[in-house]
Amino acid sequence: MANDNTRHVVPNENGGWDVKKPGSDRSSAHTDTQKQAQDRAREIVHNGGGGEVKTHGRDGKIRDSDTVAPGNDPNPPRDKK
Repeated sequence: MANDNTRHVVPNENGGWDVKKPGSDRSSAHTDTQKQAQDRAREIVHNGGGGEVKTHGRDGKIRDSDTVAPGNDPNPPRDKK
């Protein structure tokens, strides 16, 4: 099964920025700035085994996408060269 660990950084209607999982009504995090929200989204995705962080502009359109490497790999490589 593919890892679908994606988070969206979206503007909050009451100010600030939210980190949201697709299909979720609640946000994973709320911050004052977009940069803080991006950093928190990367941390969440990294800890979840890697995935995508998609940043939206104030107009709602995706303006940036970032692939995050795996964090806690449940099957790390055995070869430690």
